Amino acid sequence: MAKVPESRRVGRVAVNKLRSLLEHHGHIVQEIDGVNDHGEDLYVTFVHAGRRTDASVAVQVKGGTSHRTRRGYRVPVGQHAENWRNSNVPVLCAVHDPQPDTLFWANATRQLRRAQAQRKTLKSIVLGRESALDDDTVDDFVRRARRYVDLEREGLGRWADMAGVEFGETDIVKPFENEYGEPMVFWQRKGVPLATLLHHDLDWEPVPISEDTLRFGPLFPSVGGVILNDAEAHWLAACFKASAWWRRPESG
Repeated sequence: MAKVPESRRVGRVAVNKLRSLLEHHGHIVQEIDGVNDHGEDLYVTFVHAGRRTDASVAVQVKGGTSHRTRRGYRVPVGQHAENWRNSNVPVLCAVHDPQPDTLFWANATRQLRRAQAQRKTLKSIVLGRESALDDDTVDDFVRRARRYVDLEREGLGRWADMAGVEFGETDIVKPFENEYGEPMVFWQRKGVPLATLLHHDLDWEPVPISEDTLRFGPLFPSVGGVILNDAEAHWLAACFKASAWWRRPESG
């Protein structure tokens, strides 16, 4: 008789554990058969108030103690880096630890984009012990995943990932690309006196900026010590003017 590898049993337990949890909470889970498994095991479409939403994610699922580390868990990226980073459907990773019979998750697409911005090669997706996925945390997981899909749809997800920041639902976020194809982002939170500049040339490190630090000469435009070209400076001036009302202190 042919022997069934232990790894298959462990993997099936992990997939079934995640599928059962999500379906128990009403979400739609489609399993990818082994022939077509090229780095993702499940497609999940989220359901809200009994209605199917337009938010879906792909999930790579691993099981067993071999993925455990001192601080959490790791899922090898292998040959999937480019696909997971650039997929038009966000890719998440989940690990089932049989001891203590718990699922953990992380956003693989986001981690890979952040590593790219930092000019690093990411060999594994890191899942923290604080990222447990169970009946108590599944609603927060769904909320965060749906928000991530919304940002992707708006064309803002990549920039948040590259900078390692979280755009709030009420934030003003305006991307711009200069004549050299270099992207930058103006980001304004409600009631905050300073805006934030995210810039390709600055490795996406957030830079606080204000309208009174925007200069147009005499040698070259700049904002808060960051050198700009004319088009970037005029774009930022327009962003500051258009968002002035959003910087007013919140009442109360």
